[in-house]
Amino acid sequence: MADHFEKNERFDQGMKTRRSVLGDAHVDRAQTVTTGFDRPFQQLITEAAWGTVWSGNHWTKRERSMVTIALLAALGQDDELAMHVSATANTGASPGDIREALLHVAIYAGVPAANHAIKIAKRVYDEMDADKTSREET
Repeated sequence: MADHFEKNERFDQGMKTRRSVLGDAHVDRAQTVTTGFDRPFQQLITEAAWGTVWSGNHWTKRERSMVTIALLAALGQDDELAMHVSATANTGASPGDIREALLHVAIYAGVPAANHAIKIAKRVYDEMDADKTSREET
């Protein structure tokens, strides 16, 4: 599975950044279900998205998180949007940051897109709060 990736400096950096943003559990799950069919795609996103774009040094992870969430909301990419809202726990983007990004979506990409994204963000934040409360109680 994951051991058949072509390792290189960009891939290694991408995997490090991907894990720091999405968390080990998410990345491990993604690698576990990787097959020969989607391995080239996983290689591409690890190198390009995570090893190049997310690993750049001009923007912080917080800034990248806000822009990514706004773009995903504008494009209606619900699953990716939820994943990146959850990742704000690792990027430093606050709920207020995300709210502001989604207000921009409303103006520049449309109120329906922002409204739907806000529903998704609220659900994810509620799940994150419930998970945090559950861990504190144990």
